Amino acid sequence: MSSNLPIAHGDMTAPTPQNTPLNQAPIAQGLSRPTVPDISEDNEQEDDGDVTLPPGAQSAMLGLVQNRLSDLVGKSSGYIESLPIDVKKSVEGLKGVQVKQNELQNQYKRECLELEKKYLELQKPLYERRNAIISGSSAATAEETAAGIQSSLKDNPDYTPLAKDPPTGPAAIPEFWLTSLCNHIGIADLITERDRGALKHLIDVRLSYVSSDESKPGFKISFHFSPNEYFENELLDKTYLYQEEVGYAGDFVYDRAIGTDIKWREDKDLTKEFEIKKQRNKNTNRTRLVRKAKPTDSFFNFFSPPFPPSDDEDIEEEELEELEAKLEIDYQIGEDLKEKIIPRAIDYFTGKALEYDLMEDDDEFDELDEDDDVQFDDDDSDSDNEPPARRRGPPKGRGGSGAGTVNPEECKNQ
Repeated sequence: MSSNLPIAHGDMTAPTPQNTPLNQAPIAQGLSRPTVPDISEDNEQEDDGDVTLPPGAQSAMLGLVQNRLSDLVGKSSGYIESLPIDVKKSVEGLKGVQVKQNELQNQYKRECLELEKKYLELQKPLYERRNAIISGSSAATAEETAAGIQSSLKDNPDYTPLAKDPPTGPAAIPEFWLTSLCNHIGIADLITERDRGALKHLIDVRLSYVSSDESKPGFKISFHFSPNEYFENELLDKTYLYQEEVGYAGDFVYDRAIGTDIKWREDKDLTKEFEIKKQRNKNTNRTRLVRKAKPTDSFFNFFSPPFPPSDDEDIEEEELEELEAKLEIDYQIGEDLKEKIIPRAIDYFTGKALEYDLMEDDDEFDELDEDDDVQFDDDDSDSDNEPPARRRGPPKGRGGSGAGTVNPEECKNQ
């Protein structure tokens, strides 16, 4: 792998069209010496004072520099255009080789997807067994329980094994999926107090892949519900589609998502809030009460995903950035359901997975050197008086019975 290759230290700037001069520099040709005089140490000592800029000037200067640099990105320096015709043909030939390499990468990714499908089929009996234990339609066997106890002891040496009493029969696990979802930091932020009543009826979450007959690859997350007072659907799907070709980095690129249209029962739409307003008739001066609905935060907005704008759609930059952020969050939630929650649901139910999720979050922040300055806005000067934001910590002992479990009651309140 490339990560094992030695990397030379020093100036690693490659001679790209952006940083390669049109002609060779005189120094490289040995034609002349620098004509700029050296700065002596004496001069440095004389000019030891700091330059004080007016308030806001530093930010303005930084903005001007950044805008100038962004204008230069992607612009040619003229180096490629100056090459001899034979060399240009060689460059075009390399592009042709790259096309074939991209085709192989596409084939590789599609075969990886087929491999995922194969192993999902092998996992289906285990998912069926998991659902049977959760629902209480079947009791865990002595062998399954013993393997679970050994796993708990491995994760936490202080774990107290269960008493070896004879089995009393099946025992359903209440609110298994609600608790598991609440133990995922990102999804927990989507679940409101109003959502919990409906999510208590969530009995299974499954993964499947888009049929090979479809032009675009993708996957589908299926949420199975028991009959409830909120909506008529017993199955809510969320399908994620990729673009046909892999992206520049060699991975599938998110195209769009499609969600099930929820058939809400009367006055039970959790994605809307209703308010009563008075209206007065201008002619008769009589008043009446009008019931109006407005959108509100809800986990079930997950099934009405944002749609990427078309290439010819005219949209403001700020609005586009907001839309891209929503698309990124939506896709990340889908990936986490596919890669984390569905295959490791029990770890999210017990809270064991929380430790690893928090470790991933910590890896996203680089440690500052001792000499690095940390600046805070003046508006945050009073933050010391405010209580710290509450965040779920990692489970004690990396697992065990009930370790790190987040009570569904602690999901986001509205």
